[in-house]
Amino acid sequence: MERRNEGAMRPGPVCTARLACVMDGHGQQQAKPMRLPCPLCVVLAEVDAVGTPAARRGGLPGEQHGQSPHSRDAHQAPEQPPSRGGRDAVVPENDAAAGRKQCSEFGDTDRDPLVAEQPCVRQEGVAPGHRPFYRRVASARNARDGNETMSEAADRLADVAANIASAAERAQRRAEEVRLIAVSKTHDAAAIRPLIAAGQRHFGENRVQEAAAKWPELRAETPDIVLHLIGQLQSNKAEEAVAVFDAIHSLDRSSLVQAIAKACVKAGKQPQLFVQVNIGDEEQKGGCAVADLPALLTEAKDAGLNIDGLMAIPPADIEPAPFFALLDELAQRHGLTGRSMGMSSDYETAVMLGATHVRVGTALFGARG
Repeated sequence: MERRNEGAMRPGPVCTARLACVMDGHGQQQAKPMRLPCPLCVVLAEVDAVGTPAARRGGLPGEQHGQSPHSRDAHQAPEQPPSRGGRDAVVPENDAAAGRKQCSEFGDTDRDPLVAEQPCVRQEGVAPGHRPFYRRVASARNARDGNETMSEAADRLADVAANIASAAERAQRRAEEVRLIAVSKTHDAAAIRPLIAAGQRHFGENRVQEAAAKWPELRAETPDIVLHLIGQLQSNKAEEAVAVFDAIHSLDRSSLVQAIAKACVKAGKQPQLFVQVNIGDEEQKGGCAVADLPALLTEAKDAGLNIDGLMAIPPADIEPAPFFALLDELAQRHGLTGRSMGMSSDYETAVMLGATHVRVGTALFGARG
């Protein structure tokens, strides 16, 4: 049995791998090299079914030696198999010890085995050297075909990030000054995980109960998640909100100031706090009136709370830019650095007008059904 030329066995990428020769059904060499189809995964099933070629007698097929097809298939392998050239080495299927020796002699755990190198021990199916290689190819195939949601989430995240960077550049700001909050309200863990896998870490929820139900498991998987409460908060939920959230964007009244202050003392921590301003003076919306903002900020300071910024939601169906500009001016007037403003339809405008936190849902998760 001739030893394979290890110097000639330098496999290239999967899609460009070449076979120096492929043994036909009778152990004979084909005249021309074959190029492996691209991608390799289309032939996995066929390759997996191929066993070790039994060594056969040279010369004409068995039927021309007077053998019947049945007896031909049942013939015994000769003691010395025919010599092979190049990188072909065939092990008699009844010689498991020789097969193992050949694997250790020529095998290389740091390279991907060629398909032409048949499994060494037929009883085990695919040879040990081939098995990890097939698993990697199958894994790559599954990543392409089975994780379309993750790919779409990554694309959406990249688009939003690019828009934020472009808007920041137009305003002569740095994109790093803007925090993107993915609004995950009403979305389950299966819809959130692709965004986490794509690198998103800041998420926004509207309700304390919903966040408390779905986020513990997700945060156990990804401990550096930062959770923002962007919906209205009842005073009797303040303690739970302080325990669950890292930031609260909806502080808007005196009773809530007192409830959050007590909850922070009890928990021994304080989340990042934004005062919500009813920037459009709309009766149906939460938030303190613009005129009441100075008094609320003073009360929060007296209660021991550190206010990080202001939050606002402009009126719908009206150009948002004037409202963003007003919130920016209010934050500057009161010495606050944070400006939580801008959603899927207007976050670029918000960035150009000073937003430090934008709350984006539909542009990242897609439209709700």
